[in-house]
Amino acid sequence: MKKQRLISIILCVVLAIVFTGCGKEIATNNKAKTIADASSKAGKSIDYMALVNKTHALPDDWEENLETTHFTNSVGDDVEVEKKAYDAYLKLKADLEKEKIYVDLDSACRSVEDQERIMESFTKDFGADYAKKTVAKPGYSEHHTGLALDLYLIVDGKDIVENDEMIKYTDIWEKIHSKLADYGFILRYLDGKEHITGYGYEPWHIRYIDDTKVAKLINDKGLTFEGYLKTAIDKPVKIDLGKSEQLTKEDLNDSVVQIKCQFAAWDGFELKSITYAGDEASNDEAQANKLNPDGKYTQIALFKMNFRTSKNVDGTGLEANKDYKDYEWWLGKTIKDGWGVITPSLK
Repeated sequence: MKKQRLISIILCVVLAIVFTGCGKEIATNNKAKTIADASSKAGKSIDYMALVNKTHALPDDWEENLETTHFTNSVGDDVEVEKKAYDAYLKLKADLEKEKIYVDLDSACRSVEDQERIMESFTKDFGADYAKKTVAKPGYSEHHTGLALDLYLIVDGKDIVENDEMIKYTDIWEKIHSKLADYGFILRYLDGKEHITGYGYEPWHIRYIDDTKVAKLINDKGLTFEGYLKTAIDKPVKIDLGKSEQLTKEDLNDSVVQIKCQFAAWDGFELKSITYAGDEASNDEAQANKLNPDGKYTQIALFKMNFRTSKNVDGTGLEANKDYKDYEWWLGKTIKDGWGVITPSLK
């Protein structure tokens, strides 16, 4: 999730996307709309184990039943959080401070209405393709739940809020992650699990599930939330990047992350392997002219995947419960957006 303020430094978001590979859900510090007053929620509650991701929408009555609290963080932004998640966060924060680790919340609850405005703004400013890559579809952002918290670090009295800076503090994040389960949190977007979560690794994005035993099981086993809930097959993927004279190691790795993030849109599919098809295949002139007639892409590359479909194949053009081998995905690289999947076009 990007840590930039949407209006004042939107150019930085554009530049950051080029280097992060997988388009991550854009955050905003706009004050989220308070959903309803407490008196209207008597006898109602939310499901703390609810799954919201690229294929699972926010439950219809969620916003009406959500109870939140507001506070001002160290950089002066108003942050809205689900009440129990906020109480648990304060306990986590106090525990971390005993070890001289200091954190604060960049963002948490974001309404569907706010997400729609973000999507409209990015579509207008950068085009539909860019918006789709970087902004979660309204109704499908985990931040709608109020249970997804984005942390930032305070190191030597300085607020560290930018992704590319925060990710450097690996030792600090390891210590933070080791304590999450004690307070009912899990690390939501794990490294290497992009084909399941749909997002790249985000050490700052934690999720409250209100169950310390389940949180410990998930964290100890390195599971995704989807894997624990059995909505996805949480298995490692074999990656074969071979050798390339035209693509750097960074290019190849970024391409794989993009493929995996896109693959997550295929609900319940099992991804088994990704293979770079090689420089010769990627230099197919006829295919290049077909995919890049206007010279939009500075490079294109061919990757092949082995995967198995689920019973849910709506909109994919694929057969249910079938193994696919050497399924071709073409990727293109642009100066602005970095690597992105050209084909197949996922809905």
